[in-house]
Amino acid sequence: MDLEAAVIKRTKYKLRDFIKLMAGGITPKITEHDKYYSNSTDGVPFLRVQNLAPEGLHYSDCKYINKETHNRILKRSKVFQGDLLIKITGVGRMAVTSVAPEGFEGNINQHIVVVKTKKPELNEQIAAFLNSDIGEMLATHRSTGGTRPALDYTALRSIPIILNDNISDIMKKAYIKKKEKEKESQSLLDSIDTYLLQELGITIPSEEKNTLESRMFYVNSNKVVGGRFDPKKYSKKYQNLFSSIEKVLFPKKRLKDLLIDSVSGNWGEEDTKTDENLISCLTIRATEFDNKYNLNFDNSRVKYRKYNPVVYEKIKLSPNDILIEKSGGSNNQPVGRVAFIEKEIMENKVLAYSNFIHKIVINETEAIPRYVFEYLRLIHNIKITEVMQTQTNGIRNLIMEEYFNLFIILPDKNKQKTIADEISKRRKQALDIEKQAEEIVKKAKLQIEKILLGDTL
Repeated sequence: MDLEAAVIKRTKYKLRDFIKLMAGGITPKITEHDKYYSNSTDGVPFLRVQNLAPEGLHYSDCKYINKETHNRILKRSKVFQGDLLIKITGVGRMAVTSVAPEGFEGNINQHIVVVKTKKPELNEQIAAFLNSDIGEMLATHRSTGGTRPALDYTALRSIPIILNDNISDIMKKAYIKKKEKEKESQSLLDSIDTYLLQELGITIPSEEKNTLESRMFYVNSNKVVGGRFDPKKYSKKYQNLFSSIEKVLFPKKRLKDLLIDSVSGNWGEEDTKTDENLISCLTIRATEFDNKYNLNFDNSRVKYRKYNPVVYEKIKLSPNDILIEKSGGSNNQPVGRVAFIEKEIMENKVLAYSNFIHKIVINETEAIPRYVFEYLRLIHNIKITEVMQTQTNGIRNLIMEEYFNLFIILPDKNKQKTIADEISKRRKQALDIEKQAEEIVKKAKLQIEKILLGDTL
């Protein structure tokens, strides 16, 4: 028996039987940011697909709209406590559903619908079913479109729903355990910067109170003449930060003096182009830079591009290469993230990197590449690259000349290796714990499948 028939045999309900009102939002023009958008203090949460999760809403990358936009342009798609929020467009899992938490008020873009039901007390059960693998398969079967699948309202309404008192409780307990594991994993990741700072003897200056006096500073003209005038770069905060690195007693060399190669990326040509001489490559973009571990090749997002052999020969990647994000960034994240090319990453992949990325190759007689990677990652995390960027048309660009002039602290190679190995160990432990968290949810979903369908399939 196929899945649809098995589910219909167990229920008389479809999602439409519970719907009182369903509405989708829109995305106000980003180019008119001041007119429509706001901040987390004064604005209203504007939810996008990345903010939805089966365990609840994520706010880490949430945008905010102003109250006028919320109450006028988007008044039909307002979200309140207890409403169902369902993903209807985009790659990855379809019909991901969240229940708006207690006291919530917000809004949504066009890739989500808000559903107000006739029986809100059943919303947790409905959400648990739609988030199950069974619900996801039923939704995917109804979706249309290739590169960007979508569920129209009619298709969404037609999804059969099995109600069960137990499944939402099972998933809630699983998500609580998952969150505990994720907290443990994040604690390990957070310890990495502290460990590296301690090993190198770097003391991060404490933040001064935001007063008029703390914002005033003086700079000798000889430091500014002939260079880039950026008040932030010469502020007390950043001068103290640079000074804390200069005071370290270990030897130092400028990054540019450690390199044997330095090459900007290339966006290549469409992968659909038919030319036997072109080489098809998985092309690394800033999207693949994982702020937790290293690179994340999510199959739903990766891009393949084609390159002529001459271009590919220049930008091809090898183990121990370091990639630098030279364009991109966001309001809360300066440009300058780094990624490390490990041998395992290259297995069964032909890799290249986009024009927003820059490759450097470390001279291994001067330094251990993985150590340099960890040091550059620290430099980004403590926001030093924030004063090495310009912004044009909403895109931040790393000033490569300044970046290559960075001082790299270089203890002896034995210590470099010890540091790199310890950080790798902690990162692997964190990843293993996160996998355990995912396994908890996976087992809970299997349990739910047995409750809902038994041995029907």
